[in-house]
Amino acid sequence: MNTHEKYIKRCIELAQNGFGTTYPNPMVGSVIVHDGKIIGEGWHKKAGEPHAEVNAVQSVKDKSLLKKATIYVSLEPCSHFGKTPPCCDLIIANQIPNVVVGTVDPNEKVAGRGIKKLIENGANVTVGILEDECNELNKRFFTFHQKKRPYIILKWAESQDGFLAPEKSINQERKPVWITNQYSRQLVHKWRSEEQAILVGTQTVVDDNPKLNTRDWSGNNPVRVVLDQNNRISKDSFIFDDSVKTIVFSKSENSNATENTIFEKIDFNKNTIPQILYVLYQHQIQSIIIEGGRQTLQSFVDSDLWDEARIFTGTNAFENGVKAPLIQKKNIFKTTIQNDELLYIRNND
Repeated sequence: MNTHEKYIKRCIELAQNGFGTTYPNPMVGSVIVHDGKIIGEGWHKKAGEPHAEVNAVQSVKDKSLLKKATIYVSLEPCSHFGKTPPCCDLIIANQIPNVVVGTVDPNEKVAGRGIKKLIENGANVTVGILEDECNELNKRFFTFHQKKRPYIILKWAESQDGFLAPEKSINQERKPVWITNQYSRQLVHKWRSEEQAILVGTQTVVDDNPKLNTRDWSGNNPVRVVLDQNNRISKDSFIFDDSVKTIVFSKSENSNATENTIFEKIDFNKNTIPQILYVLYQHQIQSIIIEGGRQTLQSFVDSDLWDEARIFTGTNAFENGVKAPLIQKKNIFKTTIQNDELLYIRNND
């Protein structure tokens, strides 16, 4: 590993401190080096707050060293005014002569303009250090800007014999049937805190009455997204409690909308997946977990509109019930959480 790679790797480590808190901005880390020593570090913590480069510059005690330093940043410095001033202007104003960038920003508001501005103002700019790793760090941000849709994670738990749930009895209470252990369930709530939204279909809400929040983990609740074509979901369901922003897709207008519960009309006679993703893009949602049910999950698989799948297999068997989705198992990584097996699958298109 050469010097540039060492410091960009540190930028990535710093950036990960902002996992789940920077939306709609990317995660970014920055390191300032003088004479072979780190003199400043920073990362972007939250949208509207200072960017990584600002925090790194502010952390430098002796600002006179900046004129002889190198600033490393995992993502191209911004060149436009948003909620904060351009980071390029800060670098130029402090006369930092050397800038090393991990990868180019895909946002059309930046997209090379930051690098161009720095070069035009005399900076020595190096681009493309650990580029794949920097792209992976912000795969949600890159997917959103390049594919005009959220990054899509499919998640489900299945029994040893391949069922999502057992057969429902007529008078069965509206609550989930747990397949996985408490640690797996806590991990799922951690995942929810890291993504912007979570989506389920009508039957999942009708059968299980889920809250779709992060009650077993400390973090932001995701935006709840629910499919309810014919307005079948009862109004006493948790998803209508107004505690979390909720988007409901229906085929008709609905008078039950509130400030925190939004109804979006789509055509269920056509392919719904592209319509859903278009609306979510308009809502600036960069990532989403699809948690059920079977039909909803399978429709994303069949449309080949997914980026990764996370599949738990528990220790119990149901013998009959709702079959788990079918998915091509390629690019697999396996791990265990006590007695649960966890399968990660990447869809490299």
